[in-house]
Amino acid sequence: MKKLSLTVLTLVLTVLLAAACGGGANSGSGNTANDSAGKGNVGAGAQTETASGEKNLLETIKANGKIRIGTEGTYAPFTFHDKDGKLTGFDVELAKAVAKRLDVEAEFIEMPWDGIFAGLDAKRFDTIFNQVTIREDRKEKYDISDTYIVSRAALIVREDNNDIAKFADLNGKKAGQSLTSNLTDIARENGAEIVGTEGFNQAIDLLLSKRIDATVNDGLSFLDLRNQKPDVPLKVVDELPEAAESAALFNKGNDELVAAVNEALAAIKEDGTYLEISNKYFGADVSK
Repeated sequence: MKKLSLTVLTLVLTVLLAAACGGGANSGSGNTANDSAGKGNVGAGAQTETASGEKNLLETIKANGKIRIGTEGTYAPFTFHDKDGKLTGFDVELAKAVAKRLDVEAEFIEMPWDGIFAGLDAKRFDTIFNQVTIREDRKEKYDISDTYIVSRAALIVREDNNDIAKFADLNGKKAGQSLTSNLTDIARENGAEIVGTEGFNQAIDLLLSKRIDATVNDGLSFLDLRNQKPDVPLKVVDELPEAAESAALFNKGNDELVAAVNEALAAIKEDGTYLEISNKYFGADVSK
């Protein structure tokens, strides 16, 4: 009897233990599946929320209430400081007008020309307004706005220089140039020895002090220099017939911001703001 009871008891315990282990395995498997599904749903939800919650650059600019603009501040009449030290110029006023259409403030970050593209690459600013010529290599690397100004490359020398009359005469001569400018390419292609400068003003200073023989620079900049200093002993001896187009630059992938800036530029031209700024600095419409 005791043996039977012990056998029965052992059998019952075995059944109960098997049931418990079986239930635990099923329960564990079920919970693991649910946990995985739950974690998967949470992860997907988090990714969806992050993706949908991320602001594009235009939205960030509007949220911050300002657009950061890279510019030289030493390149009259496009971007320079007036006699009171205030940053001004054609590009500066145009950028302010664009910012106004975007309903944000324009914050200017000044940087030498040869470092301005690196500044954009590093996202120190959102765009560049600085008489940047549209080139194929720049179109490959950056997003570019619609053209907002057209100009021609001019060969500038001292008034007493009779050795340089055309671009080809630069061969073996010293030309003061910003190293990353397309204007430098013109001087180099014509055999000039390049002397690096930080911008138009320094090139003019070097030219006046006879430390260089010439500079290939923006014809509109020289026109402004003549307006400001009619007696400056310099002259333009040659000019390229092809006009160069300039625009605002952006890092790739900011389609919304580029579209908004283009809309603002179109509105500025439509309502007469562009012509007002253009006449102020050049006495003409420089958009074409």
